[in-house]
Amino acid sequence: MAIRLGPNQYGKAEVRVVAVDRSRPAHTLVDLDVSTSLRGDFTAAHTAGDNGHVLTTDTQKNTVFAFARDGVGSPEAFGLRLARHFAGRHDWISGARVAVESYGWDRITVGGRPHDHAFRRDGGEVRTAVVTVDGDDVHVLSGLHDLVVLKTTGSEFWGFPRDEYTTLAETRERILATAVTARWRHLGDDLDWDDAFDGVRTTLLETFAATHSLALQQTLYAMGEAVLQRFPAVAEVRMSMPNRHHFLQDLSAFGLDNPDVVYHADDRPYGLIEGVVLRDDVPPAEAAWQATPGFC
Repeated sequence: MAIRLGPNQYGKAEVRVVAVDRSRPAHTLVDLDVSTSLRGDFTAAHTAGDNGHVLTTDTQKNTVFAFARDGVGSPEAFGLRLARHFAGRHDWISGARVAVESYGWDRITVGGRPHDHAFRRDGGEVRTAVVTVDGDDVHVLSGLHDLVVLKTTGSEFWGFPRDEYTTLAETRERILATAVTARWRHLGDDLDWDDAFDGVRTTLLETFAATHSLALQQTLYAMGEAVLQRFPAVAEVRMSMPNRHHFLQDLSAFGLDNPDVVYHADDRPYGLIEGVVLRDDVPPAEAAWQATPGFC
């Protein structure tokens, strides 16, 4: 029996970077979590302890900070700069993957005006980007997670099969709530990343709101379909959406009725709906999604 090394990569995970631009009276703040991964000829490091081809993870961390010194820009642009640098640094490094999470900060309002240099942390939503450089191929995934949305009406769920273990009642009226995780793959690598992100995010939100939902699966597909229809440069959208259940609370013990007013929000267990919406005329690019968890 022969034993050999299979696919492998290594890098520095979760480098926390805060960069401040003080070039104008109103300062700007960028807050990132950056993870790097390198692919290439690292066999000797695994099989013989030979570190001759190991660009240390500490060096990768330092590179992230050094690149932030000259400005970050969008998460996608920063990821592209880093990935191209690492992939072209040494001939034994064949590819690089850079994953970026961007945390939003809002200016604190003082006297009705946004303050120049005081901020408060935005809500739970996080913007994401994953850039992979593999030889001459460049892949960019934009995305977000923990985008919490809710509809108080316009959602039904009925017509499902029943067996001896089914207790769920059919409903023509329910609260629909979820926390959207979405990533979308671009067909190019030279876009106005901020505008592209804002456009896709707006489309996801508008479609969630406007779709009369017969199932969360239907809503997921409608959201992805709307993105592909409006943005020709997006090849595919992958989404993971937990169903945040809201159940009507029984108030009869207190001698009260409950005319669809008071609900109990259950955080677990929950249904988890995942799917991919894609163009059938665009070739797949699984290298873009390698090591990106959370999707079917």
